[in-house]
Amino acid sequence: MLIKKLNLCSVFLAVCGLLIFAAGSARPIIAQLAGATLSGVVSDESGATLAGAKVAIKNPANGDIRELTTNSDGIYSAPNLAPATYEVTVTAQGFGPVTQKGLVLNAGGQQALDFKLKVGQLAQEVEVSAASVNVETTTSAVSATVEQKTVVELPLNGRDWTQLATLQPGVTSVRAQASNASTANRGNRGFGNQLTDSGHRPNENTYRIDGININDYSNGSPGSVLGASLGVDAIQEFSVVTTNYTAEYGRTSGAVINAVTRAGTNDVHGSAYIFDRDKIFDAKPFFADKKPPFRRVQFGGSAGTAIVKDKTFIFGDYEGVRQSKSSAQGVTVPSATARAGMFKDGTFPVDPSITNLLALYPLPSNAVVDPNKPDVASYNAAGLQTIVENYFTIRADHKFSEKDSLNGTYFFDKAPQSLPDALDNVVHQVFTKRQMIGITESHIFSPELANIARLGFNRVVGLVNEPVRAINPAAVDPTLGVSAGLFAPLFTVGGLTSAGGLGNPSFFGHHYNSYQFNDDVFLTRGKHSFKAGFAFERMQYNVLSKLNPNGHFGRYKDVEAFIRNVPTKVALLDPSIRKEVGSRDSLFGGYFQDDWRIASNLTLNLGLRYEMLTLPTEAHDGFGV
Repeated sequence: MLIKKLNLCSVFLAVCGLLIFAAGSARPIIAQLAGATLSGVVSDESGATLAGAKVAIKNPANGDIRELTTNSDGIYSAPNLAPATYEVTVTAQGFGPVTQKGLVLNAGGQQALDFKLKVGQLAQEVEVSAASVNVETTTSAVSATVEQKTVVELPLNGRDWTQLATLQPGVTSVRAQASNASTANRGNRGFGNQLTDSGHRPNENTYRIDGININDYSNGSPGSVLGASLGVDAIQEFSVVTTNYTAEYGRTSGAVINAVTRAGTNDVHGSAYIFDRDKIFDAKPFFADKKPPFRRVQFGGSAGTAIVKDKTFIFGDYEGVRQSKSSAQGVTVPSATARAGMFKDGTFPVDPSITNLLALYPLPSNAVVDPNKPDVASYNAAGLQTIVENYFTIRADHKFSEKDSLNGTYFFDKAPQSLPDALDNVVHQVFTKRQMIGITESHIFSPELANIARLGFNRVVGLVNEPVRAINPAAVDPTLGVSAGLFAPLFTVGGLTSAGGLGNPSFFGHHYNSYQFNDDVFLTRGKHSFKAGFAFERMQYNVLSKLNPNGHFGRYKDVEAFIRNVPTKVALLDPSIRKEVGSRDSLFGGYFQDDWRIASNLTLNLGLRYEMLTLPTEAHDGFGV
């Protein structure tokens, strides 16, 4: 049973009650959203539970050991374990110890593992050599895990790890996604790969790295201008929770894609790679004389090690993308006779105000004039789109003591894409920059009580059609502007390719900050595993829209009307009224969860959650236009 909405006072009292209960019981535990939870029952051969049995869970890669003691019902529970392969040893007075090796725990998973001890037996070791069929007995949530081997070895277009979420039932990639060229639609709705879960909209999913939300300003999937979320080699694994969430999950109604970054180990480990996609590997298009220019090189490497053995670890990953791609297309410009004012209806003088604007319409020697349309010449323009992307991640882990540890993750992703216009007059760019920092502190008060606190910051910048430079000097001729400081406005002529000066396409600037704090407390008492916590997120979103900043001065029905300067429409906007809009709102959430293990094959998940989003306010006491 999961109740998403509840009176805030009730939840507050419930959380306070849990904390008081935890303080008086000496039987608690940890948050598991980013990690895994291992629990089970220790009993003898007759099935009688063993209280006070010692359970040691060891991660051989970094020497970390979690030591627990079974309660009066023989139950142990260890939440927030890092995804890894573990060794579990159980000992009890009068019984032979049992060790199980090769136990794989996954991100966000809840694994049940029971032990039966034999009286007076020598040490027994169980080797797990292959994954068994997983019959979930601890949670009703429908989820699946994509392991590190799958993340790294499956071929991915652009090496986007979020694409692997589609391996899970009910999750599909949206087919009709806008091109990540200079289209306002792609930039304004977010650059990442759009996924839908069981009919949910793409912006109803939540993406997390080490427990920190990394959704972008549209609440969509994270991604650069390339349309991908890089860093495959920095991802240890990730889980996808689709339906029947427990109360600890909130914020959105779609899937929760929860990734955990790789950490350093006692052994030095790393990788290096380069992927080259080049036109030399492509077939020539059937109707083309030659192959269009295209090259994408992705390269990088990762490395991790221990700074202090069994105590301090570091891991880093870098990935670069260099891409050049043809933007060849057919364009149409005024013919030589039209530029001279000669038309089928007669010869007309060229309007003086149009003479300089004609410089925005190149007329190369290979332009072809259609006899049926003598006013128009056509040719193929061959611009070049370029992307230079740099991405890196660094993670550090430090264990202060057996009960206190700290880890931090930071990633940075910067990707400008240069785009020439169809007439090769100007170059504008689509630009993305993403940053995330997350700090997690884990404190174990006792073998059964622990607290996890997370502090995070997520920043996303998306700029669409930012002016870069002019190729044609006419594109930065101030005499062609309709007002001071502007260049030639947009001209739309029937039968011709649209032309304009530098800064002419509609500009959209998005700046988004998300400040996050989460705290979770866990307690095990008898057959109950209690969890409670709260989440806070402060969201700041600034957006600036400039529709045709230079103006949409002319719309002409044909070339003759253009030469004679007879427009049908003129649209000018005052630059001074285009203001940035700053939206501010906060999200608060609290939950209480009881996982009641009635039997070894039956667990009830009982949860209450309250979540609210404050009314948005405008940071500048007004609204932009």
